[in-house]
Amino acid sequence: MIPTLQTERLTLRAPRWDDFEAYAVFRASPRMVTTGGPFTRDQAFAQLSAILGHWVLRGYGRWMVADRERDAPLGIVGLYFPEGWPEPELAWSLFDTAEGRGIAHEAAVAARQYAYDALEWTTLISAVDPNNTRSVALAKRMGCVQEDSFQHETYGVLHIWRHPAPEVPA
Repeated sequence: MIPTLQTERLTLRAPRWDDFEAYAVFRASPRMVTTGGPFTRDQAFAQLSAILGHWVLRGYGRWMVADRERDAPLGIVGLYFPEGWPEPELAWSLFDTAEGRGIAHEAAVAARQYAYDALEWTTLISAVDPNNTRSVALAKRMGCVQEDSFQHETYGVLHIWRHPAPEVPA
């Protein structure tokens, strides 16, 4: 039920058990402070399970981003619409080993194209912690425009970045 997407360097695929260790290490890191963490292994397991469950409940979700050559997990990117969110978003989180190589951009562009082509969405947001400078930079690189913010009980203030419509090139 979870489609596989391929880019030049990446595979966006369903999370698997052999991804868990890298995911748990990432979720335990201090970088998770902008997303309510750091998290324990138990919490990371529940969160990885929720990524899979989102596909069942919503019919879309986030993919494990993997290196196309080695199939090593690099992060989580995709479509996310939890309870309490203003609308569906394109979300990205990269593991430390994937930072600074354009991987988030490559994966996010593929996920956005899936939303516009396969799901026929006409709009999409990304909710970004204003202190997360890398995510703000990626939103700008993708052609997003900051249009609003919302207060989340766990994550605090998140800025809403609106993605360009499907007919507008990034």
